[in-house]
Amino acid sequence: MASLNHSAYLLRGSADSPLLRPTYTKTPARFFYHPPIQQLPRSSPLRSFSDMSSQTPAPAVSTVTISYTELKDPSADISEKIELGFGPNGLGILSISDVPGYPSLRQHLLHLAPRLASLPEEVKCELEDPNSRYNIGWSHGKEKLESGKPDLLKGSFYANPILDIPTTEISLVKRYPSYCGPNMWPRHALPELEPAFKALGKLILDVGLLLARHCDRYASNGSKLHKDGSLQQILLRSRCHKGRLLYYFPSLYCISTEDDETVSSWCGWHTDHGSLTGLTCGMFTRDAVELPCPDSAAGLYVKTRSGQIVKVVYGEDEIAYQIGETTEILSRGQLCATPHCVRAPKGEAAFGVERSTFALFMQPDWDEKLIFPESMNIHEFSTPNGSISFGDYTEKVLDKYYDLEA
Repeated sequence: MASLNHSAYLLRGSADSPLLRPTYTKTPARFFYHPPIQQLPRSSPLRSFSDMSSQTPAPAVSTVTISYTELKDPSADISEKIELGFGPNGLGILSISDVPGYPSLRQHLLHLAPRLASLPEEVKCELEDPNSRYNIGWSHGKEKLESGKPDLLKGSFYANPILDIPTTEISLVKRYPSYCGPNMWPRHALPELEPAFKALGKLILDVGLLLARHCDRYASNGSKLHKDGSLQQILLRSRCHKGRLLYYFPSLYCISTEDDETVSSWCGWHTDHGSLTGLTCGMFTRDAVELPCPDSAAGLYVKTRSGQIVKVVYGEDEIAYQIGETTEILSRGQLCATPHCVRAPKGEAAFGVERSTFALFMQPDWDEKLIFPESMNIHEFSTPNGSISFGDYTEKVLDKYYDLEA
C-alpha cells in the first residue's frame, strides 16, 4: 500500500523520562489563542470527493509518525510534527510508533471482539444499558446511520477503562448516565474481556497524555498556557474517558447493503466530539484467523478542511490519535478535528471477513466548564454565554445519534 514517509522528521530524546501525573487545582477549560504559524506545504496532492470515482480511488497517505522515545522526552520539540498532523492544514490524525507492550495488548483485546459478538443473545441483552443510550456495555442497532436508519453493520462494547464506578452520586448518574453509570462486564461469559480492555485503554491513555503535553506546547506558540487549562491537565483530571471495542460483522451477515457503493459504507461520516481519540489499526479475520485487508480501498477515510478525501494509513503496531471538536474549539483552530468514516471491503475476497478495532475517547470531565472563545452554534444548538459543561454538551450531541425512546 503506497504511503508517504515522514521519517525524515524524527527526533531523538531521552528514553528514561517517566510519565508524571502532576497535581492540579480545577479551573475552567480554556486555551490561549495566538496567531497560527506559517503552514507547511503538503507533500502530495489530494482530490475532492466529487473528483473520485470507482475507477479512481482516493490516494492513500500515511500519518505523520512520532516515535515513543521522542514523545516521552519533555525537552523534545516536535511542534513541526504536531502541526503536520493536527494543524489547520493537517489531517487531524497522527500516530505513535514503538510503544512498549502495545502490539500484544492490541492483539489480545481485538481477538476477543468476535467472541463477544458471538455470545448468546440473552447474555448480550444483559449487557445492554438503555439508560446510558447504550453507551455502557453492549450496543448493536441502536446508533443511527447517516440515513437515519439503525446501524446494524457493527456491534460495540463501551466501558471506562480507568474507573468502574466514576461516581456514587445518584443525581449525577441520572443527569449524565453515559459517563457516570458503572461499567458492565461479562465476568462469567467472557472473563478475559475486562482485564484486556482495561490494560489497552490505560496504555493508550498514558501515551495520549504525553501527546497532549506536546499539543499544549504547540498551541501556546511559545507562550505559557495556564497549566490547569491545558489539554493535558483537562484530561488528567477527567473521570470521563470511554473505551469502545468495535466489531464489524462479516459481509454475509450484514443486513443493509444500501450503502455498499459509498466510501462510508461501514461507518458514516462523523467528527469525534471529545478532546483526543486513541485508535488501534483494525484487525481483519475470517473464522478466527487473522488475514490482511482483502480490499485495498477499504479502511479509514478523512475529509480535510478543504473538503478533500484521503485514505489514511498507519501501521498495525502504531497508535493513531485524532483531534476532537472540543479541542479544536478551545484551541481556536490551532488543533483541528476532521470528519472521518470507514469503508468496508468489497469483492469476493471480502466475503465472510470481519473487522475488529478499539477506540479510546479521551475527553473532559462531565462537570468541566468549557468556555468557548465566543458564543457559537455547535451541532445546530447554541451555547448560552459561550459556555457549557462537557456533560451537557455530550447529551446534546447524543440526541443526534440515538432515538430517545430506543
